[in-house]
Amino acid sequence: MTNFSSENIIAAAKNTIRLEAVSVAGLEEFVNDEFVKAVELILQCKGRLIISGVGKSALIAQKIVATLNSTGTPSIFLHAADAIHGDLGMIQSEDVVMIISKSGESAEVKILLSLVKNFGNKVIGMAGSSKSLLAKQSDIFINTTVSKEACPNNLAPTSSTTAQLAMGDALAVALMELKGFNSDDFAKYHPGGTLGKKLYLRVQDLYFHNERPQVKPDALLKNVIIEITSKRLGATAVVDEKNKLAGIITDGDLRRMLEKGIPSENITAKDIMSPNPKTIPVSSLAIEALDVMRVKDINQLIVTNENEYVGFIHLHDLIREGII
Repeated sequence: MTNFSSENIIAAAKNTIRLEAVSVAGLEEFVNDEFVKAVELILQCKGRLIISGVGKSALIAQKIVATLNSTGTPSIFLHAADAIHGDLGMIQSEDVVMIISKSGESAEVKILLSLVKNFGNKVIGMAGSSKSLLAKQSDIFINTTVSKEACPNNLAPTSSTTAQLAMGDALAVALMELKGFNSDDFAKYHPGGTLGKKLYLRVQDLYFHNERPQVKPDALLKNVIIEITSKRLGATAVVDEKNKLAGIITDGDLRRMLEKGIPSENITAKDIMSPNPKTIPVSSLAIEALDVMRVKDINQLIVTNENEYVGFIHLHDLIREGII
């Protein structure tokens, strides 16, 4: 095993990144009329997009399938080797088949291409050689040729698979824009995890789990402290007889009052409350509540429904849901 210095390791890594970046940048010349035809064919497809490959290209195909499915284009992965050993039944008459290959000449790819053509399905080929069988016999060909692999022996698929991945993303994004696929659509396909929650979880889904501290403007300080302490949200709303919000009192307001040494016997809520507190509508996204808390450097927000006080949302609610 060759002894490498840290400088050698860093140089090798940077050279890999540099070569792959050049390969991806070079794809721009291949985004042409054939690319447009591929996007239009997929867009008009009444079935699914079946994506196949073998070896490293098969792994890239799986990732492209995952990206397309999550962005509104129904797709299925079909391994080229499995396809010619019984899985061809996955392909239905209205499906479009995309075959990915570095050389476009792999034995499994050649057989699969011939079989799919016999079925009558449209074939999109993606390969790193415009002279390959896959390029010549596909209905539409997307070129992903790279000048050099990042592998020092120019053998292991590195730059070529990165190029395939980038071209797959280009297809997915173009289809998203044509379909008008937006964040609401994205949330439908990503209901779990932090990403999904940021897109669909709303204040109304969280605040009702909390207590609803409130006092009247003429409430004595003792009662204010009891309300804040018992409800454990670090604050209480101050509301009038019609449940209209008059202000907020937080732990910080109490500390600041005590630091001033003001006699507390006759102090009422209206004497120490902060009028016009920051609020958030019950229908707002939870991530919007987090943004307000960050900007205002606060831990809780008063929740309102048509300007009426309904409760609190706390920073802990957002932490518990994994929004932070």
